[in-house]
Amino acid sequence: MTTVKDLLLDKGKEVWTIAPEATVFSALQLLADHDIGALPVVSAGRLVGILSERDYARRGILAARGSKSTPVREVMTASVFWVNPEHSLEHCMTLMTHKHVRHLPVLNTEGRLVGVISIGDVLKAIIAEQHRQLARLDLYQTSPHSDHEL
Repeated sequence: MTTVKDLLLDKGKEVWTIAPEATVFSALQLLADHDIGALPVVSAGRLVGILSERDYARRGILAARGSKSTPVREVMTASVFWVNPEHSLEHCMTLMTHKHVRHLPVLNTEGRLVGVISIGDVLKAIIAEQHRQLARLDLYQTSPHSDHEL
């Protein structure tokens, strides 16, 4: 079973964050510069929210808030769903599906942010695991010792 820790090892642990008092414009610039869809909002080393493109569309643009004058804290999602490195990808997919979120911050046992995973990351990893399992099954079926267990 693939875990979030496994996914982060493949993906890398680099995480871009934004402060709650930063402008939404600064956050949008970071999203564009790094080709990402969400930014964890961190204050004093702690996760206090997440800002996604969807948040800006709904609470920024539709609320007629200017990105250059609006602080991130006014449009971010403060109630954040998160996972830890030991969670399975199946758990992540279930959480993302039921809570209608596309990004999950990853917090270690001390509550520190150690990564962010997207629904695309999770799907890609699940598909790769399925391909590995199919390859093992194919090898097993074509092996001269196919009467042995995997």
